[in-house]
Amino acid sequence: MIKNLFTTCLLFTCLSAVAQDIDKDLLRIKKRMDSVQHFTADVQLDLEVPFINMPTKNASMRYTEGEDIAIASDDFMMLPKRGLDFSLSEIFKYPFITVNRGTEERNGNTLKVLNIIPDDEKSNLALATLYLDTISKRIDSSKITTKKEGSYALKMEYNGQDDILPAYVEVVFAIEKLKIPLNFMGSDTDIDRKKMRKMDTKTGKIKLKIDYTKIEYKD
Repeated sequence: MIKNLFTTCLLFTCLSAVAQDIDKDLLRIKKRMDSVQHFTADVQLDLEVPFINMPTKNASMRYTEGEDIAIASDDFMMLPKRGLDFSLSEIFKYPFITVNRGTEERNGNTLKVLNIIPDDEKSNLALATLYLDTISKRIDSSKITTKKEGSYALKMEYNGQDDILPAYVEVVFAIEKLKIPLNFMGSDTDIDRKKMRKMDTKTGKIKLKIDYTKIEYKD
C-alpha cells in the first residue's frame, strides 16, 4: 500500500511539473500580439439576442498598448465587458498553467487545443480553452469561463494569412436570468421584456466586422 501511495504521489508530481510549463506556441502567438502598439478601426456591429431588436450599428474602435480596447459611436453606447481582448491580457494578467488537450480539425485546419488554468486567486478567469493556429501563429477561437461574469466563446476570422488582428469577431455569450452584459442607448433598439422574463437562460451573439484604418507596430 505504501509503495502504491508513493507511486501515485510521484506520478502526480511529474504530471504537475509538466503542466507548469507554459505552452511555447502560445508564447509565440502572444509575442506576435505584443508587437501591435496601437490601432484604430471602423466597426460594423450586429447583435443577435432573442428578446432584443437592434439594427446594424457602426462605431469606431481604438486600442493602445496597456489599455483596454474602446468602442465609441455617435448614436448608441454598447459596452461588452468581455470578448474584445485580442491581446490575451486578461489571461496573462496573473500566473497560470497550460494543459495540452491535443488537436482538433476545423475547416481544414489542424488546431492545437490548450486549457488555461489560473494559478492565482485574484484572477477572474476560471478556465479558458484556446484553439491555436500554430501555422499562422494566431488564435482561431476560444471558450472562456469567468468567476463573476459568466461564460463566452469567441470565433475570429482573418483577411490575410499573415494577419494577427482579426477582421471578423463573433462573441457568443450566455447569461443568467435578467442579467444583460451590455448597456444600450439608442431609440431604434427595442427590448421585448415580456419575452425576456419568460426565458430562464438567455444566449446572444455579437458580430463585429472590423476595417482597420491604422495599425502601428513596435520597432
